[in-house]
Amino acid sequence: MVFNAISCLKGKNMDIIKIKDEYIKLGQALKLSGICDSGVEAKHKIETGSVQVNGNTELQRGKKLRHGDIVTCDGNSIKIEG
Repeated sequence: MVFNAISCLKGKNMDIIKIKDEYIKLGQALKLSGICDSGVEAKHKIETGSVQVNGNTELQRGKKLRHGDIVTCDGNSIKIEG
């Protein structure tokens, strides 16, 4: 599997995923950031409504995240930057 992200920067309040392509999928972002250890865990968190994208509950693991999107899950936040 090829990730289109180039890095994940850890911050105090929010992690930043820098992408080199147009988007990264939600499940991939959760794994890359370390919020989820596996794709199975990411799928479970998404399907149970534990993940929000830009303040809205997201139920699609393949949701395309683009520059400026903010993901929250279990008190952790990720910002997507292009």
